[in-house]
Amino acid sequence: MPDRRAGGAGRNRPARSAGHGRDRRVDRARRVALDAMRRITAEGGYANLVLGEVTAGLDKRDAGFVIELVSGTCRMQGSYDAVIEQAAGRKLSTLQPAVVNVLRLACHQLFAMRVPDHAAVGSSVDLAGACVGERVTGLVNAIVRRLAARDLGAWFDELSDGLAPREVLALRHGHPAWVADAFADALVSGDDELERLLAADNEPPVPMLVVRPGLAGVDDLVRAGGVPARWSPWGASRPGNPAEVPEVVDGRAGVQDEGSQLVIEAATRANSPDGPWLDLCAGPGGKSALLRGLAPGLLVSSEVQPHRAGLVAKALRAFPRTGHQVLVADATAPAWRPSAFGLVVADVPCTGLGALRRRPESRWRRDPASLAELTALQRRILDTAIASVARGGLVAYITCSPHPDETVGIVRQASGVEIEDAPALLPEVPDAASRLDERCIQLWPHLHGTDAMFCALLRRV
Repeated sequence: MPDRRAGGAGRNRPARSAGHGRDRRVDRARRVALDAMRRITAEGGYANLVLGEVTAGLDKRDAGFVIELVSGTCRMQGSYDAVIEQAAGRKLSTLQPAVVNVLRLACHQLFAMRVPDHAAVGSSVDLAGACVGERVTGLVNAIVRRLAARDLGAWFDELSDGLAPREVLALRHGHPAWVADAFADALVSGDDELERLLAADNEPPVPMLVVRPGLAGVDDLVRAGGVPARWSPWGASRPGNPAEVPEVVDGRAGVQDEGSQLVIEAATRANSPDGPWLDLCAGPGGKSALLRGLAPGLLVSSEVQPHRAGLVAKALRAFPRTGHQVLVADATAPAWRPSAFGLVVADVPCTGLGALRRRPESRWRRDPASLAELTALQRRILDTAIASVARGGLVAYITCSPHPDETVGIVRQASGVEIEDAPALLPEVPDAASRLDERCIQLWPHLHGTDAMFCALLRRV
């Protein structure tokens, strides 16, 4: 955690207010953090991409402060919002969005960072005055002082009155209650394990790199400061910016969670008939790049969005072009003849609930209502995958979500296939079997240190 014992992140480079009442000097890092929150909450930006852009011009110390402040605020946003409403005695909808973001940032500084209370209060008031207007400073000052009057545990105790046990766990660990319920259903276990999972979900992962088979080896990543992955033969974890690694720069390696690597390992260890391979929902290209290095013949990568298809082509750029094709095509309206492939990988669009460690803002963007639309799409894509594979061929149905409706709920509706024993293909990985269907793989942050990846291997009969 960045050490900010005083309120002066970037305090040697104060910024003057621009046309907002009296002169207020606000450190650059907090201004950048507020701008990042605006881009994430108002414009739908992804926290990791926004932070990469806004911290590019900051020194290492200020960049670290901004990353922790914004990522942590996004991670706990819903819980902080409940605390703010309790402290303010009013709904957030009655406040300007910029004021809400100032208060959210104040919460994280007060409750999760080494920022003294007086510094969090003063810097929040100055930030509001400089970036919103002097008229809101009194309100911000009053609310932040009330927030600072007790610790986060005390606020949660007050808010927990009348909540069910799982709702309390969700509040304390910064998850929507419906997500905690879905996790508990997939775990088929008690609330003790659920709490371990929710806590693991809030631990930012060390970047995991992956080599492109045939183009580089894990030893290359180790020489760049990486540590070999626990199970994947292609991965290595490495703190810091992946763009510092030469193999990543030239396309011989990339960034990919170990869970994503492992489900591809299971799919490619299984027997499949001769024929080209298809990556059905290929963007942004991480799985395609791994499959390209393993495929015995042609790899076809299909992606419906042109800009994501461009990312796939970029991920494959270091391979000879004769071994792969990238198509812009709809996975529900195949642009190829039926039964054309020996292996089809369908990493379908999903809620992304398995990757909340890396996408802190995403937990607050989904709701149960969006699930029905997604599961209908997932069923159509799986139907395409089954129709596209030859008889006796293999379909790998993959999601980065452990939600039962997106995993076993989809697979059990598939016709014309048999579900294979996928965990048996990863004997080195303990507890890899889904608690809901032991023929399927379900990885977990608290058990495996990976995203919560799901994989079912379906043999067409």
